[in-house]
Amino acid sequence: MHIGLFFEGLIIAKCYLQQQLMIDRTRLSLKKKIIIGVILLLIVLIKSASLFPLWIENYYSTAFYPLIAIFYRFLWGWLPFSVGDILYAVAGGWLIIKSVKVVRKLIKRQVTAGSFKRVSYKSFIVASFVYIYFNLSWGLNYNRLGIEHQLQLKSSEHTLQDLQQITGLLITKLNTERKSLGENIRYPKYQDIFKGAIAAYSNAKNKLAFFKYDQESIKRSYYGRMGSYVGFLGYYNPFTGESQLNLTQPRFLVPYVTCHEVAHQLGYADESEASFVGYLAATNSTEPLFHYSAYFDLFNYANRELFILDSSAARNNIRQLDTMVRKDISELRAYLAKSRNPVEPVIKVFYDQYLKANQQTSGLKSYNEVVGLLVAYYKKFGRI
Repeated sequence: MHIGLFFEGLIIAKCYLQQQLMIDRTRLSLKKKIIIGVILLLIVLIKSASLFPLWIENYYSTAFYPLIAIFYRFLWGWLPFSVGDILYAVAGGWLIIKSVKVVRKLIKRQVTAGSFKRVSYKSFIVASFVYIYFNLSWGLNYNRLGIEHQLQLKSSEHTLQDLQQITGLLITKLNTERKSLGENIRYPKYQDIFKGAIAAYSNAKNKLAFFKYDQESIKRSYYGRMGSYVGFLGYYNPFTGESQLNLTQPRFLVPYVTCHEVAHQLGYADESEASFVGYLAATNSTEPLFHYSAYFDLFNYANRELFILDSSAARNNIRQLDTMVRKDISELRAYLAKSRNPVEPVIKVFYDQYLKANQQTSGLKSYNEVVGLLVAYYKKFGRI
């Protein structure tokens, strides 16, 4: 009798445990559904907000984002090393380890329906978190009205005559600034160049209040050599608010590239806008090297466009350049040639798609759109 009661008790306990397990699974499933629902709602809200550039400009880019940016720069800017580069290394290592584990399980046929669902759910959570965090911390700036709106520029399709005029002006600026630097330039230390970029923005702020840059965070990239091979001279980390510079590039490029990356920190996500803002800052510097660096890059952009429409005129422009400028162009070409490798085109394809996914429909060609902004600026203000 006691044995019967014992087994009867075991059966009751088993049924109770099974019932509780089913309840727990239902609760877990409901919890997952709620999490997925909240994530999808946030994604929809972000995508909806991106459809209203004026709202983004007034309430995110010039109100909410500056607070986030200053907080990031205050948090990480004082450190002498790049937190963002370390974060990328950790994230890359984690992805490799997880990918290897998944491949092993596939080879050993250890993937079940349950494990597949768990991996899919975790992957969705991680990818969604990165997407939401990226957009809230910086990415929504891709949808703002930006510098063209702030300066009330009327950007339009520029003509052959526009390109001939702007390249002619740039040639004069280039030759003058290069001669002022002397035949053998004594380049300052990169820390001094970073300080020079901060000073340039401080000067520009006196004319354009929205160029205010507080709590700097500009650092040397740990991936300089790698950056050369994949085609990056500098980059902004939206997760830590740091600007990183690839210091393997020719030294005369560093001042302008630094100003470009600071522009990203100020919320100008579009590459052409960051280049134009960087140009406005660099030309407000008291240091001729910053002027030369900006005009050098802009001339190359403009002359490349001119070459497409009139290759003879573009070649003639090169002949009009000072010997020292042509020497610097040769140095840049040698640097780019040395860095060419089979991986770079693949990286550029992915980066091109990334830009297109973030409202830059021209992809990598977006960098060249700075020429249109420069033409519009000249037409309005009569100077470059």
